[in-house]
Amino acid sequence: MRRRLKALHAHLDARRSVRFFSQEAIPIDVLEQAIRIAGTAPSGAHKQPWTFCIVTDPALRKRIREAVEEEEYRSYTDRMSDRWLEDLQPLATDHVKPFIEEAPALIIVFKRVHEVDMETGQKHPNYYVQESCGIAVGLLLAALHEAGLAALTHTPSPMNFLAELLERPDNERAFLNIPVGWPADDATVPNLSRKTLDEICVHYGGSQEKGCK
Repeated sequence: MRRRLKALHAHLDARRSVRFFSQEAIPIDVLEQAIRIAGTAPSGAHKQPWTFCIVTDPALRKRIREAVEEEEYRSYTDRMSDRWLEDLQPLATDHVKPFIEEAPALIIVFKRVHEVDMETGQKHPNYYVQESCGIAVGLLLAALHEAGLAALTHTPSPMNFLAELLERPDNERAFLNIPVGWPADDATVPNLSRKTLDEICVHYGGSQEKGCK
């Protein structure tokens, strides 16, 4: 088990968020299989409160980019604090998001805040929707990385326009936009490091246990 976990850590530790994509098409069935894996995530009361929308249509991706950049411009110029902008500097990001059109596919994740009985119109609640969708997206990112694909977790805020552009039902709210594809030949990523085990793990066992504080 230690060998398997060490190998898995080494594999996932190589994952990076990518903003420069090849425009080469990717097999839709690969994305569907990754979404099947995401769908194995645990969820509150097993409600599975998620919808994954695969967007490959160039015209629609262009419209999404235009709407995203409009919202992002407001965020970068009016909504974000000086500290927030300072924290973003190592990533060299701004309101211009060409990767939305350059990536051959977007996986836009919607959280389902409730379910609707199609016969009666009655609403049935979902539980721990935010947490459930977060776990599912984690599995999705791991699956895409396993397939050799690059991805980016993109969160324009607010994201209401995504539900409108994709004509999603009223019980769905945009949760995350994930551009996905192969990285461009000249793609670069920031030289960042992850926290060590001692920085993220606190141990409350007996004194004989070692490995994290």
